[in-house]
Amino acid sequence: MRPIWTGSISFGLVNIPVKLYLAAKSERFSFRMLHRPDEGPIQFRRFCSLEEKEVAYEDIVRGYEYERGRFVVVEDGDFDRIERAASRMVEVQQFVRREEIDPVFFETPYYLEPTKGAEKAYALLREALRRSQKVGIGRVVLREREYVAAVHLVGGALCMSTLRYASELRSAEALGIPSEGGPLPEKQLELALMLIDQLSAPYDPQAFRDDYHERVSQMIQEKLAGLPAPAKAPAAAPAQVVDLAEVLQRSIDEAKQKAQGERRAPRQVAARESRRRRPKK
Repeated sequence: MRPIWTGSISFGLVNIPVKLYLAAKSERFSFRMLHRPDEGPIQFRRFCSLEEKEVAYEDIVRGYEYERGRFVVVEDGDFDRIERAASRMVEVQQFVRREEIDPVFFETPYYLEPTKGAEKAYALLREALRRSQKVGIGRVVLREREYVAAVHLVGGALCMSTLRYASELRSAEALGIPSEGGPLPEKQLELALMLIDQLSAPYDPQAFRDDYHERVSQMIQEKLAGLPAPAKAPAAAPAQVVDLAEVLQRSIDEAKQKAQGERRAPRQVAARESRRRRPKK
């Protein structure tokens, strides 16, 4: 991996030089637009709407439309006037409990790696966060924008996640959400809690795969091989919920059967392996 940023973490008078790496990668397919008759790739050209001609890349600048059709040009140097003096620093200003931050605020995760000579200070902050069970909250400038950032642990690594500002989140008040505290059938609530208990398990991220990505990959390979497209299966109509308690009970029964099957499968495999290893008479 290549670092996308080099700077430091500061809290109090402590300064830890670090490198920043993207913690997530995209596995999305990239499709090109083609001209259907000859499959020629479509090009998008830089075209001036006033002079009605293509323009060179070096003649393109950024502009902010302050009125309809009227712009103010913004050059790269203009950002230097507003950039924070500590733009190469994650300034930790406070520490909070992780559960205090609603997951909806988390945006992009980055790994933090200590530069040479900063390993001890890095390990010290890591252990302090582990023992205190706290998250550092500060500010950082990335790609000409200032973010709120959370410094936290991911395994044995320090991670910095940018956080959304409160003003960036939409309110759910305009949605048709039922009010809390209203009366609910106790039997249905009891069954819902039983179903949640039946489906409860430690979170294992390896247990979840991007099945859609795999199906798209398979579809592309089949088209390259000249195989015919499979018949499209009709979409199942959503079932109308008549008796919620009955549906919950069926869900509990199915979850129990699935759990029993999963417990039985390893034993069956072990039994087959045992029979296979048993010496023949």
